[in-house]
Amino acid sequence: MPLYEYFCEKCAAPFEVLRPMSQSGSPIACPHCAAADARRMISVFSAVSKDSGGSSRMVAGSQTGGGCGSCGGGHCATCGH
Repeated sequence: MPLYEYFCEKCAAPFEVLRPMSQSGSPIACPHCAAADARRMISVFSAVSKDSGGSSRMVAGSQTGGGCGSCGGGHCATCGH
């Protein structure tokens, strides 16, 4: 089951929910203030791989603490990836 990130417009709290893909866009109440107008956020991910020598490296297209989330097509002039 995927983990989705949501943001509450009323109390400005981000939160995560495990729910089926079929329910990802369905309304959900904020667990902090119970407001029903939380919206789903776009999520970025981080992926690390190890080479045969045991060294870690970032997998292309993933994020780790910084950079930009708008890169596409393997090149992004705004963040240098």
